[in-house]
Amino acid sequence: MSEITLTATIRTGLGKKAKNLRAKGLVPGIYYGHGQKNIPIAMGELALQPLYRTTATHVINLKLDDGSTHACILRDVQFDPVTDRPVHFDLFGLNENEELTIEVPVTVVGTAKGVRDGGILQHIMHKLRVSCLPKHIPDHIEVNVESLEINRSIHVSDLTVPNVKILENEHSAVVAVVPPTVLKETTPEAAAAEAAPAEPEVIAKGKKPEEGAEGAPEEKK
Repeated sequence: MSEITLTATIRTGLGKKAKNLRAKGLVPGIYYGHGQKNIPIAMGELALQPLYRTTATHVINLKLDDGSTHACILRDVQFDPVTDRPVHFDLFGLNENEELTIEVPVTVVGTAKGVRDGGILQHIMHKLRVSCLPKHIPDHIEVNVESLEINRSIHVSDLTVPNVKILENEHSAVVAVVPPTVLKETTPEAAAAEAAPAEPEVIAKGKKPEEGAEGAPEEKK
C-alpha cells in the first residue's frame, strides 16, 4: 500500500462560489465517511493530479488547514466535458477497523509463452473490485503471464492476494492469449480469376436446323 500526503483548505462558501475557486486554479471537493461529518474542501488542481493520473491505488494522508488529519481514498473525480479538467472530487474517510470495497488496478508482468509462440495477449480486466481493511489495500494486483500458452486464460479464481477478498465473478478471465489472425493467401491465378468479368450465358431461343434437313430454307439458284 502506497501513501501520499496532500493538503487542502476547508471551504466556507458553497454553491456559486465554487466557480470562483476554479478560476483560481482550485478544485472543490468533499470529504466524507461512515459516521463522520462531511467536510467541504478545496485543493489545487496540480496537487489533485497524482490521484487520478496513476495506475496505483493510494491511501491519502489528508491535512486540512484547521490542523486535522484524515486517512482517506479517492472515490470519484468529475471532469468538464469540454476542457477535461477536474471540477469536483470526493474523498472517502477510512476506519482502520472497517473493511471497504475498492477497485484496484491489474498489472501484467512478464512475456507470455503463447506470445513468444506467435499468439496475442489480451488484457481483459484492467481493474478488480476487492474488499479489505485499509492497511491491506494493495497498490495493484500483479498477474504473471510467463507460462500462459495460446488458447489459455488466467481467471479471477487463479488469483490470490493476501488479506484481500476479490469480489469479481471467479470465472471471469483477467488475461488470455489468443491465436494470431491468419490471412488467407491468394495465388496470382486465383486473383486473376476473381478480377476477370464473368462471360454472359447465352441461351438459344430455338434449335437451328441443320443444313439439308427438312424445314431448312432452300438455297437460291
